[in-house]
Amino acid sequence: MSIEVTLTAAIISIVIWSAVSWELTKSSKEQNGKLITLLMSAGCLSTILLLVPLFETLLL
Repeated sequence: MSIEVTLTAAIISIVIWSAVSWELTKSSKEQNGKLITLLMSAGCLSTILLLVPLFETLLL
Protein backbone atom coordinates (compact mmCIF):
# COMPACT_ATOMS: atom_id res chain seq x y z
CA MET A 1 0.00 0.00 0.00
CA SER A 2 1.21 3.47 -0.75
CA ILE A 3 1.80 5.96 2.03
CA GLU A 4 -1.22 8.05 1.00
CA VAL A 5 -3.58 5.08 1.19
CA THR A 6 -2.16 4.01 4.53
CA LEU A 7 -2.46 7.53 5.93
CA THR A 8 -6.05 7.82 4.72
CA ALA A 9 -6.93 4.43 6.25
CA ALA A 10 -5.30 5.48 9.53
CA ILE A 11 -7.30 8.72 9.68
CA ILE A 12 -10.53 6.86 8.93
CA SER A 13 -9.69 4.32 11.63
CA ILE A 14 -9.09 7.10 14.16
CA VAL A 15 -12.43 8.67 13.30
CA ILE A 16 -14.24 5.34 13.65
CA TRP A 17 -12.68 4.54 17.03
CA SER A 18 -13.39 8.08 18.22
CA ALA A 19 -17.04 7.60 17.28
CA VAL A 20 -17.11 4.31 19.22
CA SER A 21 -15.63 6.03 22.26
CA TRP A 22 -18.08 8.92 21.98
CA GLU A 23 -21.04 6.55 21.69
CA LEU A 24 -19.91 4.54 24.72
CA THR A 25 -19.63 7.64 26.90
CA LYS A 26 -23.35 8.29 26.54
CA SER A 27 -25.68 7.07 29.25
CA SER A 28 -27.03 3.57 28.74
CA LYS A 29 -30.46 4.93 27.82
CA GLU A 30 -29.01 7.02 24.99
CA GLN A 31 -26.66 4.35 23.59
CA ASN A 32 -27.55 2.76 20.29
CA GLY A 33 -26.53 -0.90 20.41
CA LYS A 34 -26.73 -1.43 16.67
CA LEU A 35 -24.57 1.62 16.01
CA ILE A 36 -21.99 0.46 18.55
CA THR A 37 -21.87 -2.97 16.91
CA LEU A 38 -21.50 -1.45 13.46
CA LEU A 39 -18.76 0.94 14.56
CA MET A 40 -16.87 -1.77 16.44
CA SER A 41 -16.97 -4.03 13.39
CA ALA A 42 -15.77 -1.24 11.12
CA GLY A 43 -13.06 -0.32 13.62
CA CYS A 44 -11.79 -3.88 13.83
CA LEU A 45 -11.76 -4.21 10.05
CA SER A 46 -9.90 -0.93 9.61
CA THR A 47 -7.36 -1.96 12.24
CA ILE A 48 -6.76 -5.27 10.48
CA LEU A 49 -6.33 -3.44 7.18
CA LEU A 50 -3.64 -1.31 8.81
CA LEU A 51 -1.87 -4.20 10.54
CA VAL A 52 -1.46 -6.42 7.47
CA PRO A 53 0.85 -4.04 5.57
CA LEU A 54 2.70 -3.25 8.80
CA PHE A 55 3.52 -6.90 9.44
CA GLU A 56 4.41 -7.43 5.77
CA THR A 57 6.89 -4.56 6.03
CA LEU A 58 8.36 -5.86 9.29
CA LEU A 59 8.77 -9.42 8.04
CA LEU A 60 10.43 -8.53 4.74
